[in-house]
Amino acid sequence: MNGKKIHLILTGGRIDSVWDGNVDEVVLSEHSVIPDYLKKIDVAVEFVVTEVSMKDSRALTSDDREKIREAIDESETSKILVTHGTHTLPDTVEFLQENLQNKDKTIVFTGSSTPLKDFALTDAGFNLGYAIAMVQQLPAGIYYCNKGTTITDREMRTQLVEGKFYTRS
Repeated sequence: MNGKKIHLILTGGRIDSVWDGNVDEVVLSEHSVIPDYLKKIDVAVEFVVTEVSMKDSRALTSDDREKIREAIDESETSKILVTHGTHTLPDTVEFLQENLQNKDKTIVFTGSSTPLKDFALTDAGFNLGYAIAMVQQLPAGIYYCNKGTTITDREMRTQLVEGKFYTRS
């Protein structure tokens, strides 16, 4: 271990969904599948895990965003990885920009277009691995890491203003 912990904050989204044959569609897991996945693949990083919610990002409330902020501000580590659905990711990033008390942390958001569990071909594991690597390397700030690319919160805002924010989901 490198002595540095990563605080993994889980909020739901497609990455933490599963196939439900009873309704013949993808639904959110009751609890995150990510901690088990990371244990099974024996990631050589120590994690502190906080499950804030298990929701589609369109269902996140201001209370949920406040819980995300609290988890980040109260975290004893400076490296934060947040799983989050893409639909309202810019809203959460904007909320954090306005409300974070401690801005000296590296905060990386990631998600996926296909769930981590129950699908043979998924971008979830790749995105998690990429985000884990990047959160350890990037300086303090807020980032979105997905499909091998990293954008800053500023780039996300610019893309939103120009109507170009997309996640290839």
